Amino acid sequence: MGDPTREHLIETYRKKAKHYDITSRLYPAPGYPQRAQRLRAVQALGLRAGDSVVDIACGTGLNFPLIEEAIGPDGRIVGVDLTDAMLAQAQDRIETNGWSNISLVQADAAEFDFPAEVDAILSTYALSQVPECAEVIAHGAAALSGGGRWVVLDLKVPDNTPGWLGQLGTALVRPFAAIDEWIMRRPWEVIRAAMQEELADLSWTELFFGTAFLAAGAGAFPCDDDSNGLLR
Repeated sequence: MGDPTREHLIETYRKKAKHYDITSRLYPAPGYPQRAQRLRAVQALGLRAGDSVVDIACGTGLNFPLIEEAIGPDGRIVGVDLTDAMLAQAQDRIETNGWSNISLVQADAAEFDFPAEVDAILSTYALSQVPECAEVIAHGAAALSGGGRWVVLDLKVPDNTPGWLGQLGTALVRPFAAIDEWIMRRPWEVIRAAMQEELADLSWTELFFGTAFLAAGAGAFPCDDDSNGLLR
């Protein structure tokens, strides 16, 4: 038997794939500047021409144009998603734009084998729905090149939010995302702790009244044998 949580996510996003580009604009709330925040997340990667980027839970490829602008045709994007229907939309976007430097992989984020020495890893509005999000952070951090960046843009519940308000927020978001028991899991706290553990120079920025966050950290440089374990 398959994993019921995984199967639920696949089925949820199969249903939403065709209209995801529109409905995703409505969370965490109508009026939220989602594209501007995606751009901010891509900028936090510190990309240069020719860089390689893994977009975890890439969905329909909404981040691809922003990444492509930064890395150019000599760069490389690997888009990873759990759902075939989402990747079909992403493939349509790739073909429409004539991009030849993007590979798509259908895989569970927790089981994805990151390419070695990748320059940057990005996840937007998705990692908090992966129960093994801490493992994904760790696996990605291990694959980063020295100084490579791991950036997560995702949703959260504002601190000190009354229970009724949190429930209302969940009810508003539920049609557009698979968030079963999401508030109880408090995945944003797990993500923050994992990034603090695995990455250097972590920055954490609360967005839109604490309903979202942008977290960014850097991969460690290899230790120099003559440096007594100090990072170069």
